[in-house]
Amino acid sequence: MDSVHVDSRRRPLPASRELIPLKVLVAGGFGAGKTTFVGAVSEIPPLTTEAHMTALSVGIDDTAAVPDKTTTTVAMDFGRITVDEQLILYLFGTPGQSRFWFMWDELARGAVGAVILVDLRRIDDCFAAIDYFEDRGLPFVIATNAFPGTDVFGEEAVRDALALADGCPLVPMDAREPRSCMAALVALVEHALARSIS
Repeated sequence: MDSVHVDSRRRPLPASRELIPLKVLVAGGFGAGKTTFVGAVSEIPPLTTEAHMTALSVGIDDTAAVPDKTTTTVAMDFGRITVDEQLILYLFGTPGQSRFWFMWDELARGAVGAVILVDLRRIDDCFAAIDYFEDRGLPFVIATNAFPGTDVFGEEAVRDALALADGCPLVPMDAREPRSCMAALVALVEHALARSIS
Protein backbone atom coordinates (compact mmCIF):
# COMPACT_ATOMS: atom_id res chain seq x y z
CA MET A 1 0.00 0.00 0.00
CA ASP A 2 1.34 3.42 -0.96
CA SER A 3 1.98 5.84 1.87
CA VAL A 4 -0.02 9.04 1.89
CA HIS A 5 1.58 12.34 2.83
CA VAL A 6 -0.66 14.56 4.94
CA ASP A 7 0.17 18.24 5.23
CA SER A 8 0.04 18.90 8.97
CA ARG A 9 -0.94 22.53 8.33
CA ARG A 10 -4.16 21.42 6.65
CA ARG A 11 -5.51 18.78 9.00
CA PRO A 12 -9.12 17.79 8.41
CA LEU A 13 -11.59 19.04 11.00
CA PRO A 14 -12.68 16.51 13.61
CA ALA A 15 -16.07 15.06 12.67
CA SER A 16 -17.57 16.33 15.93
CA ARG A 17 -16.76 19.98 15.23
CA GLU A 18 -18.48 22.28 12.80
CA LEU A 19 -16.61 25.10 11.15
CA ILE A 20 -17.55 28.53 12.50
CA PRO A 21 -16.98 31.28 9.92
CA LEU A 22 -17.25 34.85 11.23
CA LYS A 23 -17.39 37.96 9.09
CA VAL A 24 -15.57 40.95 10.57
CA LEU A 25 -15.35 44.48 9.19
CA VAL A 26 -12.28 46.67 9.48
CA ALA A 27 -13.55 50.25 9.29
CA GLY A 28 -12.40 53.78 9.95
CA GLY A 29 -11.56 57.02 8.23
CA PHE A 30 -9.47 57.68 5.16
CA GLY A 31 -5.84 56.62 5.66
CA ALA A 32 -6.44 55.09 9.11
CA GLY A 33 -4.64 51.82 8.22
CA LYS A 34 -7.44 49.46 7.19
CA THR A 35 -5.67 47.98 4.15
CA THR A 36 -2.45 47.65 6.16
CA PHE A 37 -4.35 45.87 8.97
CA VAL A 38 -5.95 43.32 6.63
CA GLY A 39 -2.65 42.70 4.83
CA ALA A 40 -0.68 42.30 8.06
CA VAL A 41 -2.89 39.60 9.54
CA SER A 42 -4.34 37.71 6.55
CA GLU A 43 -3.03 34.18 6.00
CA ILE A 44 -3.82 34.47 2.28
CA PRO A 45 -2.65 37.18 -0.11
CA PRO A 46 -5.26 39.86 0.58
CA LEU A 47 -7.62 41.03 -2.11
CA THR A 48 -7.46 44.80 -2.36
CA THR A 49 -9.24 47.32 -4.53
CA GLU A 50 -6.61 50.01 -4.25
CA ALA A 51 -6.69 52.68 -6.94
CA HIS A 52 -4.19 55.45 -7.52
CA MET A 53 -5.30 58.83 -6.27
CA THR A 54 -5.50 61.41 -9.03
CA ALA A 55 -5.72 65.18 -9.25
CA LEU A 56 -9.51 64.78 -8.99
CA SER A 57 -9.14 63.93 -5.29
CA VAL A 58 -7.35 67.20 -4.49
CA GLY A 59 -9.51 69.20 -2.12
CA ILE A 60 -11.66 66.14 -1.40
CA ASP A 61 -9.24 63.74 0.31
CA ASP A 62 -7.24 65.34 3.10
CA THR A 63 -3.75 63.86 2.85
CA ALA A 64 -2.04 66.36 5.19
CA ALA A 65 -1.50 63.73 7.92
CA VAL A 66 -0.64 60.97 5.40
CA PRO A 67 1.38 62.80 2.71
CA ASP A 68 2.94 59.58 1.34
CA LYS A 69 -0.45 58.03 0.59
CA THR A 70 -0.85 57.53 -3.16
CA THR A 71 -3.64 54.92 -3.34
CA THR A 72 -7.04 54.46 -1.77
CA THR A 73 -9.54 51.63 -1.33
CA VAL A 74 -12.50 52.08 -3.65
CA ALA A 75 -14.57 49.00 -2.76
CA MET A 76 -13.11 46.70 -0.09
CA ASP A 77 -10.15 44.71 1.15
CA PHE A 78 -10.50 41.00 1.92
CA GLY A 79 -8.45 38.62 4.01
CA ARG A 80 -8.83 35.40 6.00
CA ILE A 81 -7.50 34.12 9.32
CA THR A 82 -7.81 30.55 10.60
CA VAL A 83 -7.91 31.02 14.36
CA ASP A 84 -8.08 27.31 15.20
CA GLU A 85 -9.53 24.08 13.80
CA GLN A 86 -13.03 25.44 14.24
CA LEU A 87 -12.96 29.24 13.90
CA ILE A 88 -12.21 31.22 10.72
CA LEU A 89 -12.42 34.99 10.45
CA TYR A 90 -13.19 36.62 7.11
CA LEU A 91 -12.00 40.23 7.13
CA PHE A 92 -13.61 42.92 5.00
CA GLY A 93 -11.92 46.33 4.99
CA THR A 94 -14.28 49.18 4.18
CA PRO A 95 -13.47 52.21 2.03
CA GLY A 96 -12.80 55.32 4.08
CA GLN A 97 -14.04 58.20 1.95
CA SER A 98 -17.66 59.30 2.17
CA ARG A 99 -18.18 58.91 -1.59
CA PHE A 100 -17.68 55.13 -1.20
CA TRP A 101 -19.85 54.67 1.91
CA PHE A 102 -22.65 53.18 -0.18
CA MET A 103 -20.56 49.97 -0.04
CA TRP A 104 -20.85 49.72 3.75
CA ASP A 105 -24.40 48.33 3.91
CA GLU A 106 -23.47 45.47 1.61
CA LEU A 107 -20.22 44.75 3.43
CA ALA A 108 -21.90 44.87 6.86
CA ARG A 109 -24.56 42.28 5.96
CA GLY A 110 -23.95 39.20 8.13
CA ALA A 111 -21.01 40.72 10.01
CA VAL A 112 -20.46 39.82 13.67
CA GLY A 113 -18.96 43.26 14.29
CA ALA A 114 -16.18 45.69 13.39
CA VAL A 115 -12.75 46.87 14.38
CA ILE A 116 -12.76 50.66 13.93
CA LEU A 117 -9.28 52.05 13.35
CA VAL A 118 -8.61 55.51 14.72
CA ASP A 119 -5.75 57.83 13.83
CA LEU A 120 -5.50 60.00 16.96
CA ARG A 121 -4.11 62.86 14.87
CA ARG A 122 -7.47 63.00 13.06
CA ILE A 123 -10.14 61.62 15.39
CA ASP A 124 -12.98 63.38 13.58
CA ASP A 125 -12.48 60.95 10.68
CA CYS A 126 -13.70 57.96 12.73
CA PHE A 127 -17.03 59.39 13.93
CA ALA A 128 -18.91 58.30 10.80
CA ALA A 129 -17.86 54.67 11.40
CA ILE A 130 -18.77 54.82 15.11
CA ASP A 131 -22.18 56.32 14.27
CA TYR A 132 -22.76 53.71 11.56
CA PHE A 133 -22.22 50.71 13.84
CA GLU A 134 -24.00 52.27 16.82
CA ASP A 135 -27.07 53.00 14.66
CA ARG A 136 -27.18 49.38 13.47
CA GLY A 137 -26.49 47.83 16.88
CA LEU A 138 -23.38 46.00 15.62
CA PRO A 139 -20.64 45.36 18.19
CA PHE A 140 -17.37 47.19 17.58
CA VAL A 141 -14.04 47.85 19.22
CA ILE A 142 -11.94 50.96 18.82
CA ALA A 143 -8.33 50.31 17.82
CA THR A 144 -6.09 53.37 18.11
CA ASN A 145 -3.51 52.87 15.37
CA ALA A 146 0.03 53.95 16.19
CA PHE A 147 1.25 56.52 13.68
CA PRO A 148 4.63 58.28 13.95
CA GLY A 149 4.35 61.66 15.63
CA THR A 150 1.09 60.90 17.40
CA ASP A 151 0.74 62.46 20.84
CA VAL A 152 0.23 60.03 23.70
CA PHE A 153 -3.18 60.20 25.35
CA GLY A 154 -4.54 58.25 28.30
CA GLU A 155 -7.47 55.87 27.85
CA GLU A 156 -9.96 58.15 29.60
CA ALA A 157 -8.99 61.11 27.39
CA VAL A 158 -9.51 59.00 24.24
CA ARG A 159 -12.83 57.67 25.55
CA ASP A 160 -14.02 61.18 26.32
CA ALA A 161 -12.92 62.52 22.92
CA LEU A 162 -14.77 59.70 21.13
CA ALA A 163 -17.76 59.73 23.52
CA LEU A 164 -17.43 55.96 23.91
CA ALA A 165 -19.82 53.91 26.02
CA ASP A 166 -18.21 52.26 29.04
CA GLY A 167 -18.61 48.77 27.60
CA CYS A 168 -16.86 49.51 24.29
CA PRO A 169 -13.35 48.02 24.21
CA LEU A 170 -10.49 50.40 23.43
CA VAL A 171 -7.34 48.71 22.13
CA PRO A 172 -4.04 50.45 21.32
CA MET A 173 -2.47 48.75 18.31
CA ASP A 174 -0.17 49.00 15.31
CA ALA A 175 -1.74 47.95 11.99
CA ARG A 176 1.66 46.85 10.69
CA GLU A 177 2.06 44.21 13.41
CA PRO A 178 0.14 40.92 13.04
CA ARG A 179 0.06 40.21 16.79
CA SER A 180 -1.30 43.67 17.48
CA CYS A 181 -4.01 43.20 14.84
CA MET A 182 -4.91 39.79 16.29
CA ALA A 183 -5.29 41.33 19.76
CA ALA A 184 -7.85 43.78 18.33
CA LEU A 185 -9.71 40.95 16.56
CA VAL A 186 -9.77 38.81 19.71
CA ALA A 187 -11.14 41.80 21.66
CA LEU A 188 -13.90 42.17 19.07
CA VAL A 189 -14.88 38.48 19.08
CA GLU A 190 -14.97 38.43 22.89
CA HIS A 191 -17.02 41.65 22.95
CA ALA A 192 -19.49 40.34 20.35
CA LEU A 193 -19.85 37.04 22.23
CA ALA A 194 -20.42 38.81 25.54
CA ARG A 195 -23.13 40.97 23.96
CA SER A 196 -24.83 37.97 22.35
CA ILE A 197 -25.25 36.16 25.70
CA SER A 198 -26.15 39.19 27.84
